[in-house]
Amino acid sequence: MSIAFKEWAIICDTLGAGGQSIILRKGGIHEGRDGFSFKHPEFYLFPTLFHEQIARTTLPASTPIPASTPGQIGIGQFARVEWTATITSLETALSLGSYHVWNEGVVHERFHYDEAPGLHLAILRVYRCEPRWAFPDEPKYGGCRSWVSIPDAPAGMALIPALDDGEHQRRALELKSALGLAATVLTA
Repeated sequence: MSIAFKEWAIICDTLGAGGQSIILRKGGIHEGRDGFSFKHPEFYLFPTLFHEQIARTTLPASTPIPASTPGQIGIGQFARVEWTATITSLETALSLGSYHVWNEGVVHERFHYDEAPGLHLAILRVYRCEPRWAFPDEPKYGGCRSWVSIPDAPAGMALIPALDDGEHQRRALELKSALGLAATVLTA
């Protein structure tokens, strides 16, 4: 089994197209006693669908919602966590708008969700899966949790970087500088 991280389908596609390189996460209801963390250094992106996704981003309203096949989960992206940080200032969280496509309302909601204000940030090296692959949807993939176990990817699948090395490095260094924080490096 492989590990997958549940994220909005439109964000998965944006990451896979190189439109953003970070994830801001608070965590789901079923994260366990210790709460959310980026506990896996690499994972597939598991797209979740709901109709208001576009309206909750800064993307144009005409942006198409990613296609899906009823009863199937389609996987098109793989990610490696390069480093993480915890953001404890709403002002800092809001200042990161150029690094993602969530609108300010989503950042506010995620920041203030549950008792302890703050967000977890991960900068990712994202790859497109060629070809995309799918497997049957099952009840075990539902619920408000960030991490799910999925079947292993098919043999022969290629991972194509969403960004070239230079652009990825530029973004990572710029973000680190913007945060002014020491980052935690995850290793496999």
